[in-house]
Amino acid sequence: MSYNLSKFCTCTDLKCPLHPTNHDRGCSPCIASNLKDREIPSCFFNLADPDGTREEYHFEDFAEAVIKSGK
Repeated sequence: MSYNLSKFCTCTDLKCPLHPTNHDRGCSPCIASNLKDREIPSCFFNLADPDGTREEYHFEDFAEAVIKSGK
């Protein structure tokens, strides 16, 4: 399998079937799934709040993480 891992991917959930290391379609399946569910991919959360732990990945959760980080 050829990996199409984006250089900016910081997702550590390698067991996720949408993770770029598990197929050859890059980040597109992950982003499409997140948009369908009104969520933000974990790579965005990892940038805004690298030490944060979260259960939810909705738009509102991301906005809150950005505001709390002061960035």
